[in-house]
Amino acid sequence: MRIYALPIVAGLVLGGVVHIVTTLTMPRLALEDAFSRLARLGPPNAVQMIPDPKPSEAVLPRMDPSFTSAVCVYDLTAGTLRVRVPTTTDYTSISFYTRHGLAYYALNDHAAGQRTIELQLMTAAQRAALPEDEEITAADRLIIESPTTEGVVLIRAFVRERGVREETRARLAKVSCASET
Repeated sequence: MRIYALPIVAGLVLGGVVHIVTTLTMPRLALEDAFSRLARLGPPNAVQMIPDPKPSEAVLPRMDPSFTSAVCVYDLTAGTLRVRVPTTTDYTSISFYTRHGLAYYALNDHAAGQRTIELQLMTAAQRAALPEDEEITAADRLIIESPTTEGVVLIRAFVRERGVREETRARLAKVSCASET
């Protein structure tokens, strides 16, 4: 029995290591990740409306049909990005993700306390290059630092009932995501 113990333990350890390595590397090696699916909707640094999810097809998996969504796939190599989101009557959220799906910042209309959320998205190097202006304080503009130059800004608005879906989509169509050089 002892002669079988070492190969069994070695096989279990090797299987565990292969499982962990595979689980951690698959998101980076996947060809159909969320970033590539969303990038097909339109050019970078522009807002695209995400079609409402249907049971047979959806741009992203597990999308909630109670929300209507817009996305801005960004590329910060040319300059910073100014995002302007008019809020809706119920609930509006903005989430920021890296190219590989790591969420690094989120904001909703209740936390912002304004009818229009305006912010600037930039890398740490771009923020360091900003001139020190004493007239403009941190309260005047919200600056978000992106850990990568590519990523996704996901804007979602809650649709309380079916009759206001088109009104909510029209409000979300006013979202702007423009590059600043």
